[in-house]
Amino acid sequence: MGITFDKKEKEFTFDFGHDGAEDIVCLTGNGYQVEAFGKCFYYGYEFTGQVESPVRSAFIKYLKFTENLKEHPDLTNFIKKAVDDLDNQISLYNYDLVVMPESSSKVNQYMLRYIYRFAQPSLHKMELVKALPASISFDMDAYEKQYLDDVFENGLPRYTPAQKEDVKFSINKMLDLIHQKDYFTIAKDVKKSRFRPYMMHFLRFATKADEELCASIRKQNVLIIDDVTTSGSTLNEILRTLRILNEDNEITIFSLIGRKDLMVEAF
Repeated sequence: MGITFDKKEKEFTFDFGHDGAEDIVCLTGNGYQVEAFGKCFYYGYEFTGQVESPVRSAFIKYLKFTENLKEHPDLTNFIKKAVDDLDNQISLYNYDLVVMPESSSKVNQYMLRYIYRFAQPSLHKMELVKALPASISFDMDAYEKQYLDDVFENGLPRYTPAQKEDVKFSINKMLDLIHQKDYFTIAKDVKKSRFRPYMMHFLRFATKADEELCASIRKQNVLIIDDVTTSGSTLNEILRTLRILNEDNEITIFSLIGRKDLMVEAF
């Protein structure tokens, strides 16, 4: 299949029967399954190598913010094709719980409705929403064990007690500032921070019923879905929020559009 962009008309043209040199998006084919976030990660499409950044951004905006997807059969067929391929890979009927982030995009909701055609009535849906900035915390114990307690090859501690206290003071001051910001400013500011892996509680369960449902799922398959994965930060936060699940759960991640090189260590 092929999707091209007419720069003059500012329009996208879908051709589900042919591939072309000017295509901006393609099915992932053999790269459909990769290891990312420590889990099995599938993605339906990826941008081709020659597509320019403004065109990528325009297509993501077109995909995510079309108000009524049902009035755009090309987009709905685009979504269905990826979900059909996913079902061929993993058999959606085997999944008990679908988790997705809160989003103004209609794509996740449409994917969920389409997935229900495969898995109903065994499928459950759970939604995660953005937490208040005041809820964000820092895993100081993990940071201290992995960094502040580090030692040199001769066994001597890398940091003095005074240096450790200075770092902890700086982290607490950083948290004070974070608690005063809005969510989107936080996401931008801390995305590449070296402290980022230790910040927690960016997301929360939408309802108490969702939290109880998640806690009740044991040794069952969980599918996480998202529309577009660029940095991977949203999917990583979902996994951190789902720590209530034990290691016996089979967790699979699916993104409609993703990248081969998404690895949690890169954050």
